Amino acid sequence: MNDALLTVLSLIIVLGVLVFVHELGHFLAAKWAGIRVFRFSVGMGAPIKRLTWTRGGTEYTISWLPLGGYVKMASQEEMAGDVLEGAAPGGEVPHEQTFEAKPVWKRMVVILAGVTFNVLFAWFLFSAMLYKNGRPVNPTTTVGALVDTLVTAELAPLAGLRAGDRITSVGGRAVTSWEEVTEQLQQSAGDSIVLEFANRAPLVLPIHHDAVAERIKAGLAILPELPPIVGRVLTDRPAHAAGLRVGDTILAIDGQPIGQWWDMIRTVEARAGSPMVLSIGRPGERLDISVTPRAEEIRLPGGETRMIGRIGVYPKGTDARYEPLGIGEAIVAGGVMTAGMSTFVVRSVRGMLTGRISAREVGGPIAIGQSAAESARAGFDSFLMFMALISVNLAVINMLPIPVLDGGQFLFLLGEAVLRRPLPLRLRQRLTAVGLLLLGLLMVLAFSNDIRRLFGF
Repeated sequence: MNDALLTVLSLIIVLGVLVFVHELGHFLAAKWAGIRVFRFSVGMGAPIKRLTWTRGGTEYTISWLPLGGYVKMASQEEMAGDVLEGAAPGGEVPHEQTFEAKPVWKRMVVILAGVTFNVLFAWFLFSAMLYKNGRPVNPTTTVGALVDTLVTAELAPLAGLRAGDRITSVGGRAVTSWEEVTEQLQQSAGDSIVLEFANRAPLVLPIHHDAVAERIKAGLAILPELPPIVGRVLTDRPAHAAGLRVGDTILAIDGQPIGQWWDMIRTVEARAGSPMVLSIGRPGERLDISVTPRAEEIRLPGGETRMIGRIGVYPKGTDARYEPLGIGEAIVAGGVMTAGMSTFVVRSVRGMLTGRISAREVGGPIAIGQSAAESARAGFDSFLMFMALISVNLAVINMLPIPVLDGGQFLFLLGEAVLRRPLPLRLRQRLTAVGLLLLGLLMVLAFSNDIRRLFGF
């Protein structure tokens, strides 16, 4: 499938499903509270007539712009943003069926139902994938290689790492698997991370807890030890055409011994378009295979691009395995993943507000679509995990104290509960206008970052 088409379709599916889940929460809560609902829309703008129907006094529709959605419910105030998602009511309904007629606590439930459904949906997906596949465990903490292009100033101490260095603890916590290494690099508290080793002096990375972008880079920059055994061969790629098979061990390239997978990767990437001879070990035989790496362009973290060679193979891994989980264990583990991801997003937002994360890291629909397409190429399970991640992001972002978002609406209701009367209409209107401006500026920033990444400037 064409990359652009896959990106658009993946974006529509991800946003469509997650907006539906979010608005379904508001819709069901409104029905439970006895509030009249006029319209349930997935998407913004004009409804698509052929995808619109009415049942039980509510119009269900899919609208033309697949970025957002809303639940349009009866309200006494025709003010943009006063009722969920900025919908204004239409038609006369009894007072007791309006949003304002309900007790404050019920209105709070309606407001919070959308983000609650997003969190529950993510929890369900995480739990389902853990139950289906088990928990990944790679029982090695030995460093295999360092990705030099990811080593920023804050990660400069990593430059001293060597293949074979064995990590024993990260941030003061002992580690026994590579998953624990990467988890601690991202989650350990404090304004720095201490890595301790079995065979060398400790390293200190001066990365604050909220500098999540740098912490992610740290986890991606250090690669685990990996034997040069082929685990997957892509069709229509040089390796497949040359006759490589799953299970082959790459012993040498042009006579130079290959100690682990990353040695092979470095050699292949530097030989785009140049024929090479792979010495292959198979059960009961050893043979030489000629292959020419295909030149492919990649984009580096800074936005620049370069050409590398690729032959289309993936590693088998070490003793990595998936630890099976029962239903109860999967639900608990899924809840832990959801909570961890939620705090990670909160840290990201806090990091941007404090300047520890650059505003250039903010991504918009194009970035989401590209990431969704990449996860779709990796398989259905990967796509569902990505959808769970975005669902958590949507929940957290919606709870920001901006009046046009659920968090801002909740603050209005909290103020009403404290004062025993609604906040003045004029104040809410002014705060909503400010909220719309802030949200608009955020969208401009996100789109501009997307365009900058897309065109490499």
